[in-house]
Amino acid sequence: MRLDKYLKVSRLIKRRTIANEACDAGKVSVNGKEARASYYVKVGDVIEITLGSRSVKVKVTAVKEVVRKEEADTMYEAVV
Repeated sequence: MRLDKYLKVSRLIKRRTIANEACDAGKVSVNGKEARASYYVKVGDVIEITLGSRSVKVKVTAVKEVVRKEEADTMYEAVV
């Protein structure tokens, strides 16, 4: 699954267009490298998102095309 779609489906970012813009602006990195929206996410990848002064770092635990809102947080786990 593409990175921009993963960010939207997992609800780390609310809209796919915003996820796409964040990737283009260099605010999203995967495994320590700046990632494009077209990067294909795999289980085990570590995604870091920096929006404003807030930074979120998560590890991908599942890649699903469709997820209910209540189960979206099962797709990743927080990394400290």
